[in-house]
Amino acid sequence: MKYLPAQLVFFLKSKTVKRNIRVLLKFLAGISLVILAYSVLFHFIMEYEAKQYSWITGLYWTLTVMSTLGFGDITFTSDLGKVFSLFVLLSGIVFLLVMLPFTFIQFFYAPWLEAQAQLRTPRELPPYTSGHIILTNYDPISISLIAKLNQYHFNYVIICPDQQKASELFDANYRVVVGDLDRIETYRNLRVERAALVFVNNNDMLNTNIISTIRECSENVPIVTNADAEDSIDILELAGATNVFQFTKMLAITLAQRAIGVSTRANIVGRFGNLLIGEAHASRTPLEGKSLIESRLREKTGINVIGMWQRGKFEIPNARTSINSTTVLLLAGSEEQFTQYDSFIGSSRTFSTPVLILGGGRVGTAAAHTLSDRDIEYRIVEKREKFVAEDEKYIHGSAADIRILERAGIYNAPSVFITTHDDDINIYLTIYCRKLRPDIQILSRATLDRNINKLYTAGADLVMSYASMGANRIINILKPNEILMLTEGLNVFRMPVPQSLAGVSIAETGIREKTGCNVVAIHSESAVHINPDPSLQLARGDELIIIGTAEGEQIFIETYTE
Repeated sequence: MKYLPAQLVFFLKSKTVKRNIRVLLKFLAGISLVILAYSVLFHFIMEYEAKQYSWITGLYWTLTVMSTLGFGDITFTSDLGKVFSLFVLLSGIVFLLVMLPFTFIQFFYAPWLEAQAQLRTPRELPPYTSGHIILTNYDPISISLIAKLNQYHFNYVIICPDQQKASELFDANYRVVVGDLDRIETYRNLRVERAALVFVNNNDMLNTNIISTIRECSENVPIVTNADAEDSIDILELAGATNVFQFTKMLAITLAQRAIGVSTRANIVGRFGNLLIGEAHASRTPLEGKSLIESRLREKTGINVIGMWQRGKFEIPNARTSINSTTVLLLAGSEEQFTQYDSFIGSSRTFSTPVLILGGGRVGTAAAHTLSDRDIEYRIVEKREKFVAEDEKYIHGSAADIRILERAGIYNAPSVFITTHDDDINIYLTIYCRKLRPDIQILSRATLDRNINKLYTAGADLVMSYASMGANRIINILKPNEILMLTEGLNVFRMPVPQSLAGVSIAETGIREKTGCNVVAIHSESAVHINPDPSLQLARGDELIIIGTAEGEQIFIETYTE
């Protein structure tokens, strides 16, 4: 109730509302005149029947008949009176039961609800707002990004041009501001000149317009955007974008690099100063079938195995952890150590049969180009004829058709990429391919983060999320040299040595056992220790570089920091 006066003031400011109220008042005045006329006629007809009633009784009779209540305590006996009663009854149905509710809803109640929604979803941020993130679209990347922004305590706001959509997002506990994406006033109201970053993720044409509009308000605010077309990159940069990504292409390249038919060498997935983070498949390498201690990997190359992926499950290995054909090793080391690792493992694999790609859209095509650059044969299965090129590498048909998959070589392919933009289809095809080939490597794309685990359950060996990849890139820009987000939920982060750990060796801290995180490097005043020895003592002023899940990072903070 305490907000009612403010809502009324906001409601009555609108010119449209004022006009609607005048129309409603005129309608009510018209009904009042009709009721008054019926009350007067009631007295004349009652006198005709030699009956006497008060004026209040006439008004009472008129309202009960028009509202169809008809108590029956006052009635006419003449035909004239009965015809008059019928006329009053029918006009009451039209005026009171049909026109009055419609008019009230149309000219008062609906505008009142709209005014309440506008009041709940503001059109500007407080003048003191700063350091916030502005999002111009509510899409899968934004959903994933918002979760990470909340984790790292960044304020954000979503611009929504549609009032109804804004209200829905507001009810779902998102921070929303209503505004047109191509109006300079919108960004002034959002204090864009003091924002930490603007993420523009619409179509290429609208992105260009939005970026140009933002640059009229601020020349310095960082703007990150996505380009659908290769030709749009230069245009978006000319418009004023700070960083232009092609997330679908990045996703395709990342998937292609992780196929077992590409290379035995480590694939660098992140850099943290001099520290490199890489992934490597164990399949068909000298490591397959051995335990970590038997591989003597650290002894021969200096590189450290800081984690292992087993079909979507990440674990910190111990010396006796087994390495099998589905294991993906997460490695940490210097550039020199990765060179030694590549020499130790050997050359690229060769396969006599092509890799299979299900889906010839942007992701599938980009993955095919990456494979082609590495001289890996492939076949693309595509249902939509307009995406099928006149090339023997393309097979037109449904990937759910066993005859099409047989033509593409499903029974001999070393890997299959599932790259459609529909997660439901991807889950279906993953189950189907796993049923046909229990031993094949399945790499799948996920559009929404919530479907990642479903795809792993369906049988995928590796799932890359379009939403998480985009969100991780933006977080890495927001927190440079502080955090490096790798794959789903796996981060590399910096932490100063807590006071409670100063003078304690890495082995004695229990970080690995208590948090599931792993110390991969230590920055001290004198040197950078990559893959430090567990007996190395931590000193106050040193900085730890740690790898672990987001949950592990939170446990570390709660356990070791005051």
